[in-house]
Amino acid sequence: MYTAIPKSGSLFEPSVTEPGLHLWRVEKLKPVPVPPQKHGVFYTGDSYLVLHNGPDELSHLHLWIGEQSSRDEQGACAMLSVHLNSLLGERPIQHREVQGNESDRFMGYFPHGLKYQEGGVESAFHRASPSPAEGPVRRLYQVKGKKNIRATERALSWESFNTGDCFILDLGQTIYTWCGEKSNILERNKARDLATAIRDSERRGKAQVEIVSDGEEPAEMMQVLGPKPALREGNPEEDLTADQTNAHAAALYKVSDATGKMDLTKVADSSPFPAQLLVSDDCFVLDNGACGKIYVWKGNKANEQERQAALRVAEDFISRMHYAPNTQVEILPQGRESPIFKQFFKNWK
Repeated sequence: MYTAIPKSGSLFEPSVTEPGLHLWRVEKLKPVPVPPQKHGVFYTGDSYLVLHNGPDELSHLHLWIGEQSSRDEQGACAMLSVHLNSLLGERPIQHREVQGNESDRFMGYFPHGLKYQEGGVESAFHRASPSPAEGPVRRLYQVKGKKNIRATERALSWESFNTGDCFILDLGQTIYTWCGEKSNILERNKARDLATAIRDSERRGKAQVEIVSDGEEPAEMMQVLGPKPALREGNPEEDLTADQTNAHAAALYKVSDATGKMDLTKVADSSPFPAQLLVSDDCFVLDNGACGKIYVWKGNKANEQERQAALRVAEDFISRMHYAPNTQVEILPQGRESPIFKQFFKNWK
């Protein structure tokens, strides 16, 4: 059990100290818990907080940003993360996750993969509890990925299909998993697992999951999608990604608010860096943005303003360097450095 936090004045329930996975969706600037049966379902117009409390008080706090979420909602999510991080004694390693570019750690929380659904808080409320007047369920998801599976909602049309991916056609009582002729066996298995998870979590087991091969579509699919045209060729993801090719292309910056605003000063422009460059009195940005990731290291003696501004500093840095908006961010308190972070330094002790 984690150290207890005061109940008064907190927007979070006391159970945030318990081991395991905790999810909140930001609704009207407040955190609303996501029930376990909805874990892995993310609305593209919303922002979420995901907290994982592991053994030995090792915590990871993730901010998930939907590609259609508003700036106000993203800002509220960031402020709530600062509040939650403080409640937990600033122990968690923090991560910024942007839809479509989630970290492996984040994906690992959801063994059946992620499911992106269109809309935000308002539309989500309507969808979460459909009534007979709203008509039957009809949704199409494209399933991509071999190591990290993602399902993204697509337009209900054959035009959304291709021969290299798998698709899930959710018709409520029947959930079809359709596999393109060029999709691989691992992709097919993961699509089937996700369809089963939809059945168990959203239909409480009261739906039929059917596997459909390209060219063997049942009549119900044809009634919903219409006559099947010639499908475009798919572009399956490669089995292996060379994610370590430029792992050491990095620079190190010192963060300071001595002038009343957050300034960055480059202290080294090539790695591996001397570990003694990281001073406990300050915060630092390790720029590995060319490889898709930014790290912020928080010294345990840095002032509160610098520590709490870590996410904003990272986002401003990404903008300044013209990196992709979905660049990953990892914020590391001193003493909680990951092996990947340490590889940028020599003689780490």
